Amino acid sequence: MMRSLWTAASGMTSQQTNVDIISNNLANINTTGYKKESAQFKSLLYQTIQDQSYDNNGNPKPSGIQVGLGVKNSAITSQYTEGTLSETGSDYDLAIDGKGFFMVQTADGGTAYTRNGSFQMAVGENGMVLATSDGNPVLDTNGQPIILDKSYNTSNIIIDESGNLCYPDANNNAKPIGIQIGVAQFNNPTGLSKAADSLLTETDASGSPLLETTGTTVGKYKIKQGFLEGSNVQAVDEMVNLIVAQRAYEMNSKIVKAADEMMQQANNLR
Repeated sequence: MMRSLWTAASGMTSQQTNVDIISNNLANINTTGYKKESAQFKSLLYQTIQDQSYDNNGNPKPSGIQVGLGVKNSAITSQYTEGTLSETGSDYDLAIDGKGFFMVQTADGGTAYTRNGSFQMAVGENGMVLATSDGNPVLDTNGQPIILDKSYNTSNIIIDESGNLCYPDANNNAKPIGIQIGVAQFNNPTGLSKAADSLLTETDASGSPLLETTGTTVGKYKIKQGFLEGSNVQAVDEMVNLIVAQRAYEMNSKIVKAADEMMQQANNLR
């Protein structure tokens, strides 16, 4: 009976984590570029009661007797499917149609990655800087902040599908100015470490970033100017998952109650 108490408790703890993940998905349903998360479970160690079991006639059975000791969360994985692209009309709202992440510079000088393309032009010491809403500079394919000097009218900048910044020439034809927005891909994006403000950081599990400029084979992508990528969270699916998790939690709590009643009856025996 004590075993059943701890087994049911492990189920309740795991389902509580599952509910926390679902609630986070629903809370970020309107977050630009957010990717839904899901809980993964695995069984705990098994306790061997008998290595070999026998029937009433003394004949060995093909399997022994083992009892499971519960469940635990093995991982929380993000599903990097593409969200819906919504047109905003803003010149510096960008969305990646395909795989990849925008590269931004963090406050400590490191590099982070994001699918949130809600950018804007900010005034910097050397000109206008393409930055996130938090002021983190967006990086180009060389890992340098994208800075435009005062000779450019930022309202006339056009960004093509490859991420090249273009500016009208004397004939009003958009020509690349030699700056391309950096887009990185990873062999295992689920291995990226999540930070605040929709930023992700590289880990050993994710592998090194893959860039077209390095000659590494990457999947094709397009950058859409004037669009933002919505989250890939489906409210209906999350509500169904929430109901399933709640029912599983309730069943485990009933097991705890049943085990407690059985222990109480055993203690009352005379």
